[in-house]
Amino acid sequence: MHVIPAIDLYQGQVVRLAQGNYDCVTVYDSDPLHQAAAFAQAGAALLHIVDLDGAKTGNPLNIDIIARIAREIDIPIEMGGGVRSREVAQRLFDAGVARVVLGTKLAHDFDFVQALVSEFGPERLVAGVDARGGKVATQGWVEESTLDALELVSTLARQGLRHLVYTDISRDGMQTGIDINLYKNVAAAAGFPVIVSGGISSLLDFEQIHIAGDEIFEGVITGRALYEGAFNLHDAIATLEGNY
Repeated sequence: MHVIPAIDLYQGQVVRLAQGNYDCVTVYDSDPLHQAAAFAQAGAALLHIVDLDGAKTGNPLNIDIIARIAREIDIPIEMGGGVRSREVAQRLFDAGVARVVLGTKLAHDFDFVQALVSEFGPERLVAGVDARGGKVATQGWVEESTLDALELVSTLARQGLRHLVYTDISRDGMQTGIDINLYKNVAAAAGFPVIVSGGISSLLDFEQIHIAGDEIFEGVITGRALYEGAFNLHDAIATLEGNY
């Protein structure tokens, strides 16, 4: 399991949204490269980067920034936000991204998913399932569907995907803690360990995830709590490894 710091990019800056609301933006750093370097120095093994402009509009606007981070920071990047074509996925791989996160297209274009799995392989792709109240949200969380999130997770696993970030939108950016039982259900639906996203509030969350085990969890994405000093990355990593 890994602690995975999140860098959300919006208008070229590092931000966080509260519950996916673009009207509730907090800016944490005007220099994404500076933030990425700080996470690398603190021991991050993987960065999770989201192009919020791309997630909202379908047109990634921060690929140049991501390419610069990939060139200068020697840790892998998984990146999503606006990946709605094969061409965009290829541009991200060309920019140095290790794993591309698929989002909106997952909910309604299984042929697209299958084509990318066939071309790039399951290890270079991540399913990004964002849900509110158990229903899938798309278009940067602006639109909600009637699609059941756990049913989608099962379908994507059958499509060959083997990495999944599941975001509990109701808790994202709110530092309310995570719902361990929810993620147990997600992992059961997927048939493989999943990445937690949304609600991490304290080292206790990492302790609970460690106890639940790597059969359920592949990693933990953390954002606002890390930026606002609820814990530091070094202690989060140690706790997830069982050193608490």
